[in-house]
Amino acid sequence: MTPFKNLGLNDDLLLGIESLGFTTPTPIQELVIPAALESDSDLIALAHTGTGKTAAFGLPLLQLIDIERKGVQGLILCPTRELCVQVASDLVKYASHAHQYKVVAVYGGAPIGDQIRQLKPAPHIVVATPGRLVDLINRGVLKLESVSRVVLDEADEMLNMGFKESLDTILATVTTEHTTWLFSATMSNEVRHITRNYMSNPRELTTGGRNQTNVNIEHVYYLCHANDRYAALKRVVDATPGIVGLIFCRTKAETREIAEQMIRDGYDSGALHGDLTQEDRDRAMTRFREGNLQLLIATDVAARGIDVSNITHVINYGLPDDPEIYTHRSGRTGRAGRTGISITIITPKMEERIRQLERQTKATFKRLPIPTGDEVCEKQLFHIVQSIRDTEVQREVIEPFLEKIYEALADLTKEELIMRFASVEFNRFLAYYHNAPDINIQPKGARRDGASERGRSSSGFARLFVNIGEMDGVTKKEFIKILTQKFSIPSAAVGRIDISRSYMHFDIETGYVDKVRESLLQITVNKRKLRVDDASDRKGEGGDAGRRDRPRTSPFKGKSDFVKKKW
Repeated sequence: MTPFKNLGLNDDLLLGIESLGFTTPTPIQELVIPAALESDSDLIALAHTGTGKTAAFGLPLLQLIDIERKGVQGLILCPTRELCVQVASDLVKYASHAHQYKVVAVYGGAPIGDQIRQLKPAPHIVVATPGRLVDLINRGVLKLESVSRVVLDEADEMLNMGFKESLDTILATVTTEHTTWLFSATMSNEVRHITRNYMSNPRELTTGGRNQTNVNIEHVYYLCHANDRYAALKRVVDATPGIVGLIFCRTKAETREIAEQMIRDGYDSGALHGDLTQEDRDRAMTRFREGNLQLLIATDVAARGIDVSNITHVINYGLPDDPEIYTHRSGRTGRAGRTGISITIITPKMEERIRQLERQTKATFKRLPIPTGDEVCEKQLFHIVQSIRDTEVQREVIEPFLEKIYEALADLTKEELIMRFASVEFNRFLAYYHNAPDINIQPKGARRDGASERGRSSSGFARLFVNIGEMDGVTKKEFIKILTQKFSIPSAAVGRIDISRSYMHFDIETGYVDKVRESLLQITVNKRKLRVDDASDRKGEGGDAGRRDRPRTSPFKGKSDFVKKKW
């Protein structure tokens, strides 16, 4: 591969990128940098997320800035605040040995007054989100008559986020003769609209096929029943010690629920969604970027623009509707030449969507079995062993304590000592996954191993019996609604529900058993108090005696005492 010094960059920029540890360009950098420096032609650069697009446009943009000219010469548009800040920071780093370029980032969610003050001494380059830039233009604060180069970074992301009107406004405002560089991971019809309306005979540079996923990413999926999705998520995470993962959910509510549940279950995790304040979002991103969060649970919109190079896994808690969104999700791992894994947890009815994704993204998806409890424990054990082996020993610090340590452990053999050290953390997983059932989809007619005998549907769940059933008009949908809306139980904590004629069984996360039991015992249905027991204690009990003539009306409708509580 051609070294950076052969791409036509100035020595001062070469010193800057060398100080950052960059020696050879990525494929998109090798294509774009010479083309951008040699010609004023418009450029379309198609490359996967995480392949070094910022340096591809940032380095030639810096080199082409005339330090003596006044006014904004370079305008970079980004879809999110996070990416906006990241790009501006990278440009400053690239130019650390070059001219004192003035780069200003403007974005929503921050005081506009502070940004207006930063723009007063006209910067050389402005990095902006579309919404905030339109606001500044309308206020007459930012003049674009001196712009010579416009960069559209993550163009498909900006259009997916609804910035089409803002982009049209901005591009129509830049009326001076200028060059446009468009960077995108996919080429949608909306992106093509931009190229037709605002670019002149653009040269197209592509690494890989259009809309394809990064070849450095492995794509796998796990199949389970809907009620086992959360349990499957935990199995996958627990079977991957050292994971740094970004978990995508479809809605803000689901993101919030999963994050809260993961935190309750002891995982170093946080949430990123639209209902959070900008301060909370920044705090979560900072903790994740600095390695203080192992898992970040996010919506697609909130996660756009995340550029964290050490993400090992992306986990799709269900599939997005748009294949382009999957491409962007998976592109958050396998960045900067690293390898990554994109995991999807789906139910059987979604498996055909996997085949469609394979055709649309040219990626190969491999189905893997959900790890069993024993497999999780084995993975964790050997991770602990490796961690002990890799631990750096500070001899001079621990030396004064060794005599007492040897004395305290003198009665233990080498084998006993090893077992105890390995068991310190291992026992937690062993206790949790003891007798855990297999939650993989079983062939028709097969039983989940041990599930019914233990009164459990999946690891971490308890199975309860309630003395209401079909004769009372109970439906799964209504029962879930009661648990989630009236009792504030997360939907992810509700497992399988089986309704019989006069009674029902349902699975609930063990941490919510007491709350659900106490709440249900306060309810009456058709003037009859509910009875809640462990399912294993009521096995085979139907409780139909004396109830054959009861009407099949819903316990959550009509004049029952339950409904009078106005839940």
